[in-house]
Amino acid sequence: MNTTVVEHKETPTDHNILDVIKNRWSPRSFTDETISEETLNRLFEATRWAPSAMNEQPWRFIVGKKDDPAHQRMIEGLMQGNQPWAKNAPVLLTTIIKKTYTKNGAPNGSAKHDMGLAIGNLSAQATHEGIGLHQMGGIDRANLAELFNLPDDYEIVTVIALGYFGNPDDLTEDLKARELAPRSRKALNEIIYYGDFK
Repeated sequence: MNTTVVEHKETPTDHNILDVIKNRWSPRSFTDETISEETLNRLFEATRWAPSAMNEQPWRFIVGKKDDPAHQRMIEGLMQGNQPWAKNAPVLLTTIIKKTYTKNGAPNGSAKHDMGLAIGNLSAQATHEGIGLHQMGGIDRANLAELFNLPDDYEIVTVIALGYFGNPDDLTEDLKARELAPRSRKALNEIIYYGDFK
């Protein structure tokens, strides 16, 4: 029996939130459809307007389109569990931060936070465009830094797979089960504290 492509999963929110937040999830199955340059530019425009400390905008992205050498290098830099499905994504992004402030060379303690804000914007825009993205921390950062000749002042954070939602039947059974699993989150009272941290 074929599984239907899942673009939106049920999201059991306790309070009403924006659809681009509610409908975002991290697929592992992608179609072969390419993402146009125009669409990619809209995604990157969204990252460009994220807030950052001192307006440093410390985020950088290396783009690897399927069948390009950069795409293959990113696959080589993934942990083995991510390689079988991520290789099918039409676009892979290596996310990078600049570790110091440009104006004075001081360490930028907010760089990863600011990268997260930029990816939040990317995620919202991608969801709006009907594109799934799956962020991966299971990567060999040292290998990727060498593969991409990264200067010392820059640090790789994640690799992100981007693409249009595919059929979970194209995945191995264990990955298919994860693809179709219901969404869940901690309750607000487990993460929000008013006053002291308790």
